[in-house]
Amino acid sequence: MSFTSEKRDQIKKYILEKIGDGQKDVAKRASEAFNVSLNTIYRYIRELEKAEIISKNARTYTFVEDTKIFVLTRTDGQLDEEDIIYAKYIKKYIEKLPDNVKQIWQYSFMEMMNNAIDHSQAEKVFILIAQNYMNTTIAIYDEGIGIFKKIKDYYNYDSLDDAVNELFKGKLTTDTKNHSGEGIFFTSRILDDFLALSDGKIFSHNKYEDIAQDIKEIDSLKEWANQRGTVIFMRLSNYSKKVLKEVFDMFADIDGGFIKTRIPIKNIYETYPVSRSQAKRLYNRFDKFQEIELDFSGIEEIGQGFAHELFVVFTREHPNVKLSPLNISKEVEKMINHVKNGN
Repeated sequence: MSFTSEKRDQIKKYILEKIGDGQKDVAKRASEAFNVSLNTIYRYIRELEKAEIISKNARTYTFVEDTKIFVLTRTDGQLDEEDIIYAKYIKKYIEKLPDNVKQIWQYSFMEMMNNAIDHSQAEKVFILIAQNYMNTTIAIYDEGIGIFKKIKDYYNYDSLDDAVNELFKGKLTTDTKNHSGEGIFFTSRILDDFLALSDGKIFSHNKYEDIAQDIKEIDSLKEWANQRGTVIFMRLSNYSKKVLKEVFDMFADIDGGFIKTRIPIKNIYETYPVSRSQAKRLYNRFDKFQEIELDFSGIEEIGQGFAHELFVVFTREHPNVKLSPLNISKEVEKMINHVKNGN
């Protein structure tokens, strides 16, 4: 059976996606998905090996990856301008990618590199770039002041957890004169995977979920629990269909202002929220936005004090800020209606 080049490319991409997901029995899955013989699938796998796109280790296929590490020091004048750093170290890897992917990396890398230069006060910054046929990964590690500790100290928050949770909202910066506080918010949402590791805590966003928790709770990251500084990890598919402007438009008005944010409630509370003090910490800086989407996925109940403080007291004092609860259970909906109706 002879396939069109488009069909062959489709089958090969499916094979690569399954390898990237760590799936077993890749050949069998591809054979069943496209209703073609195993011999045909194995021929395509051999072609991918010959092209040095994948390699076989024992009985497992992995991507062939090009990895580079760069070390930049402030004393040598290497930490001055993020656009110069991008042009010198990163551009050659990104230029060959589709325009929409290239624009996302230009924005994301330079925003995070600027944070390392301006905020960390680090004398040394490490940049890692790893690229294979399907994905590009960039990590930036500085040995400076941890991002969460700096936010906690600047805003006088009670705990590091409060500092981490504020990042879900956006518009958070420790240098209001020179920064808008939008970099991490938009970067974390435009990439496929984003992690910030610092001070024994992790802030993460990927296409499936947001995460905020102790690094010690994640076996693969325990070694970073006491590491000084901040690690920013970013990954994006080389074939992503995302467009930077579309993500901006999700949270901006017609004039381009950052007016809207979305907060995953389940990542802020270990148990369901019940108290007024919890609500007050949650709505800190809500007045910076015009609309707040509160995602209650995974939250089965909320307390009356929490609901009243958030949906009655805050709303009464800030009538120009719209609170939009999403993915609410019947119990959460019942409590919100209960406090709004004054029952």
